[in-house]
Amino acid sequence: MNAWSQREIVVVAAIGAVFGVVYLAWVQAWLVAQTFIGPLAMDLFFGLWCVASVVAAYIVRKPFAAFFAEMVAAIAEVATGNPAGLILLLSGAVQGAGAELPFLATRWKNYSWPVLLASGASAALFSFVYTWIRFNYGALDPKLLVLMFALRVASGMLLAGVLGRYLARALHRTGSLDGLKIDEDRRLASAPSGA
Repeated sequence: MNAWSQREIVVVAAIGAVFGVVYLAWVQAWLVAQTFIGPLAMDLFFGLWCVASVVAAYIVRKPFAAFFAEMVAAIAEVATGNPAGLILLLSGAVQGAGAELPFLATRWKNYSWPVLLASGASAALFSFVYTWIRFNYGALDPKLLVLMFALRVASGMLLAGVLGRYLARALHRTGSLDGLKIDEDRRLASAPSGA
């Protein structure tokens, strides 16, 4: 059943809003890291800016949960004063669409490790294409581009895919997600067969 309940909408909106504030704080950490690492810092830590999509999708398991969470996060970032401004709405749409694609490919029925990793990687890939166009990456050295791409995709897989799953499961353990799809699926998985 793909219809969203009011609670699911509120949960995904709350995830997006919380991560929007986290993303704004992460910008500051990224700027500090950039001082020491240089321009590769963005690609190395990029996956954290996509984690809301994986957390939301893994918890609610409904069409467009990943996209919705990233859009709310982008709105929250703009509303809380990110200096990048309204362009973040486009960034959120691009990352959210990328994160949503692997779930769409499974018709929103598979939330296994490979799909979560693919979601993080896909969000990073979509973002890389977007930033390539926006910041004229074609003018960069090809070896640097390969390194940037590899770091960004790996970061998407680890910081969005892996961390997103762990955060969602940690939230589930608090009991605050009882009755949502993550809870139903975990109960079914732990039920004795034949019961």
